Amino acid sequence: MSTPLLLSPSQLQQLLPDTKQVSILDASWFMPNSPRNANEEFLKKRVPGAQFLDLDEVSSPHELGLKHMIPSERHFADTCGMTKLTDCIHIYKSSSSITEAFGIEPTSHVILYDTHGVFSSPRALFMFRAFGHEKSSILDGGLPRWEAEGFPIEAKPPARTRNSVYPTPVFDKAMIRSYDQMASNSFTDLHSDPAVELVIDARSRGRFLGTDPEPRPGLSSGHIPHSFSLPFTAFLQTSTIPNSSVQYTTFLPIAELRNALVSHVGDHAEAVIQGKRPITTTCGSGMTAGVLWLGLKLLGAPNVALYDESWTGYASRASSKIEKAAN
Repeated sequence: MSTPLLLSPSQLQQLLPDTKQVSILDASWFMPNSPRNANEEFLKKRVPGAQFLDLDEVSSPHELGLKHMIPSERHFADTCGMTKLTDCIHIYKSSSSITEAFGIEPTSHVILYDTHGVFSSPRALFMFRAFGHEKSSILDGGLPRWEAEGFPIEAKPPARTRNSVYPTPVFDKAMIRSYDQMASNSFTDLHSDPAVELVIDARSRGRFLGTDPEPRPGLSSGHIPHSFSLPFTAFLQTSTIPNSSVQYTTFLPIAELRNALVSHVGDHAEAVIQGKRPITTTCGSGMTAGVLWLGLKLLGAPNVALYDESWTGYASRASSKIEKAAN
């Protein structure tokens, strides 16, 4: 039986008694220009038993200094647990290293959430699925929805994680696109060749068209040639917690997700869903591209990849062709 991509707060609550088989991770992340600090907020309030996943730390170094790039197989395994039993013994002797691993095993059901509702948790889910950890889901609506529906909040210091063994996994390279692959694909004709990948951009329409600035100073806005604008917010709906100004996002129902895809890419939508046309998601830095990736997976699209560097990597290179007009 396959593990659902989305869980509601009530579904997560039903899983909590089995804490040995469930690992909950707060994968909150904020834009570089935001005053909020995800780890500080986690320490103040979280889903009971949750641990904090820093997506900028669980990553690989990049030649351009880009953040939250997909980690190495070994780094991912060491974040989850230890790669062999002798490592567990070594870690037990070093209290400063115990918190580096989450106590996750290959059979653990990993549930990821964020404090926006749906924002950075899909990127975290993408990472787990890319390393073959299929038993993983996101909490749809995140911490705000969990709290709004009356489920308990934890504010005491996080508990120490248990030791676990997590063998080094095999990364699915088909789920990631490199700069060279994206640049090559941008010169191809989408309409004459069914093998050409459709590229959808999760940034705002203004940044896509080059009329609004990028949040990263000195970086040009615009888009990759032949790509389509599909702001990640088009896949989401916003709710307001009663008697407050706090809002959170959740995924649209499947029928509305399909309509959103059709409205942005037209006739290509059905080919993507049926697996006849591969598709790659991109955004500013590889974060909200995860929202589009997850929305497409919810629609059943089989051939979905993510451009890890996304626009920051693409536009930082002098050799990149940047377009600013609408398709």
